[in-house]
Amino acid sequence: MLYNLLVPFADKFTFLNVFRYLTFRTAGAVITAMLISFLFGPTLIRWLKVKQGKGQPIRSDGPARHIVEKQGTPTMGGLLILISLVLATVLWADLSNAYVWIVLFVTLGYGLLGFVDDYQKVTKRSSDGVSAKMKLLFQFLIAGVAVYLVTRQQMPGMAGAVAVPFVKSLMIQLGPFFVLFGAFVIVGSSNAVNLTDGLDGLAIVPVMIAAATFLLIAYLVGNVRFADYLQIHYVVGVGELAVLLGALVGAGLGFLWYNAPPAMVFMGDTGSLSLGGVLGIVSVAIKHELVLAIVGGLFVVEGLSVMIQVASFKLTGKRVFRMAPIHHHFEQLGWKEPTIVIRFWIVAVMLALAGLTTLKLR
Repeated sequence: MLYNLLVPFADKFTFLNVFRYLTFRTAGAVITAMLISFLFGPTLIRWLKVKQGKGQPIRSDGPARHIVEKQGTPTMGGLLILISLVLATVLWADLSNAYVWIVLFVTLGYGLLGFVDDYQKVTKRSSDGVSAKMKLLFQFLIAGVAVYLVTRQQMPGMAGAVAVPFVKSLMIQLGPFFVLFGAFVIVGSSNAVNLTDGLDGLAIVPVMIAAATFLLIAYLVGNVRFADYLQIHYVVGVGELAVLLGALVGAGLGFLWYNAPPAMVFMGDTGSLSLGGVLGIVSVAIKHELVLAIVGGLFVVEGLSVMIQVASFKLTGKRVFRMAPIHHHFEQLGWKEPTIVIRFWIVAVMLALAGLTTLKLR
């Protein structure tokens, strides 16, 4: 909004030229989102406590200590993230950029789906919300529309193609099947983050690390000079997503203030589904879908641990892990919650650095 309102007057008032700079507006989005979280966080948490009473229903098949330690903690804290993210993005981003609106479409669409899921869990006092089939149906519908809109924004040779990491100029053309591929990336990312959200602070920090990584990649991919120097595929317009990702980092920092152990609020599906969706659709827009599997490798491992556990039990009647997702496995081994969380954060940083190497190792 500020970009669209003030830049037209930059020729008359030279100090307004600062709003032309993507780096300045990205920094502004980070700070704004964080301040909004700090400002509205306490009020929102009090409101959630009053409305939810007993807080988020704790799964009976999860670790036994969670029933005692986490009982009464409100959920739907993802609302704070979404409010901060959206307001900061609208304030600092170029609102004429189609990519910004496509990512916001996925963010709010998945956020609404997660909100309905959380609402049903809270009102029914059950860990069962929206059915898995219905959830997947709406996730694929939203993702499919978003991927189609992304392909409409890109050049013919790039739309519908998948870039291969570590290989110069190689793009695999999927044609119309790219919409399905992109939808799988977004839905997979959304659900993987959702599965990771099981301990205080466990999901939000890796999300911020991945968002910061893609912020840098989006900035480089959207800048023709940097893209040419690094020999990566230049995508017109995606640099503006750095502002949105900056807002996500700021919103995440603000939320972490209240979600740090012991958590005052959980993000719930309202937050986890939408944040995973953001990472997925951004990776599609900037042509780094495969790199998401590296940068978000922690989420991949969490998702795979559940699939392996289910498949093993159905086929052999035996479990590979003591409990899935894998962070619960370490709990059952006797690891303390802060130990698991911090070590997973370290792994997320290492994977982000590995993902960044794909920009130069070609």
